[in-house]
Amino acid sequence: MHTSQAKSPWLWVPSLYFAQAIPYVVAMSLSVIMYKDLGISNTDIAFYTSLLYLPWVIKPLWSPVVDMFGTKRRWTVLLQLVVAASLVAVGTVLHLPSFFMVSLAVMWLMAFSSATHDISADGFYMLGLRQKDQAAFVGVRSTFYRLATLAGQGPLVVLAGYLAVSLGDAHQAWSIVFFVLAGMFAAAFAWHQLVLPKPEADHAVAAGSNPLREFFGTFGAFFRKRDIWLILGFILTFRLGESQLLKLVAPFLKDPLEKGGLGLTTAQYGWAYGTIGIISLTIGGLAGGYLISRLGLKRCLWLMVFAVHLPDLVFVYLSQAQPTNIYLVSAFLAIEQFGYGFGFTAMMLYMIMVSDGEHKTAHYAICTGLMALGMMVPGMWSGRLQEYLGYQHFFIWVCVATVPAFIMAALVKIDPEFGKK
Repeated sequence: MHTSQAKSPWLWVPSLYFAQAIPYVVAMSLSVIMYKDLGISNTDIAFYTSLLYLPWVIKPLWSPVVDMFGTKRRWTVLLQLVVAASLVAVGTVLHLPSFFMVSLAVMWLMAFSSATHDISADGFYMLGLRQKDQAAFVGVRSTFYRLATLAGQGPLVVLAGYLAVSLGDAHQAWSIVFFVLAGMFAAAFAWHQLVLPKPEADHAVAAGSNPLREFFGTFGAFFRKRDIWLILGFILTFRLGESQLLKLVAPFLKDPLEKGGLGLTTAQYGWAYGTIGIISLTIGGLAGGYLISRLGLKRCLWLMVFAVHLPDLVFVYLSQAQPTNIYLVSAFLAIEQFGYGFGFTAMMLYMIMVSDGEHKTAHYAICTGLMALGMMVPGMWSGRLQEYLGYQHFFIWVCVATVPAFIMAALVKIDPEFGKK
């Protein structure tokens, strides 16, 4: 039997992509909820947690290093150990007087390790599976990635909420949550050390006569693509509204009514947004993928752009009415998340279309880096803007900020057959 097929993909593909999602969820979402619980201002939360995007923005710059040194298997397993250690460190420093900056520094190391793990794990996936199996397991990959998102924003947030109440100490509660996460990652490290196959093709890639020229040549080829300005405009503006909204959802849902929020407890947030919301997001993503496979990306684009952006009006309503019924709030969040999951499929497929060609992997990494840049920069100043405008006017502004995405959708060029099965 071929060495790459010696172990069933079911043994390692689900666990690998579950592990890939966890540190991203910690950096992007869990950190926002934790810092809100620990009394950090919205301005500081939005600015500093947005900076955690940076490793994902610039990961294309060091992706060749992963190719040139060691195997993808070794990179993947060792980086899981580094992530586990950094999660222990976050849990340990939360009791320090300067916990905010120290924990952010540790999370930056975790984010850097996680972004590098993405490169090695995605590369290993292509080496460890036959081509027909790669296609067959794409759905499994995305499902377990979503399940990790659900675990990170649902049960773990609920646990933090219950522990904070029972222990009377939010710092202690979040320390325990990070130790639980570290335990999960240590288990992933041990499991993957045991079950990951050792494909014959998994070896350091010999650099050509001029690796630096090859590296810059790959970037040059991307930026010489036809209609590159439309491509950049679409990728950078597609999430302009959402990039600002995402950083303020947890503060808005958790702030008391007199501050303009909805006054949810941490546990209620975990159920409403982290559980019901993420399930709706997953269902929306599956529905979006199915529709594109039937009709193609071009015919679905406008419907999907509306699906992503129109539900932002949910937050305009919630900030004006401030309903206290948790079931009503959960229903509105489910609508917003379904629309986002449904419509975001268009962006993922658009990036796949743009990346097609000789440097497919590197160009897809550049696309995801640009998308992360489009999330990071507006997110950095969204907290200050919200504190200046108040929640009601801030969410109206978010809806206005979606307009460039509609303009770019009208201009962008897509092959009518792309995306159809």
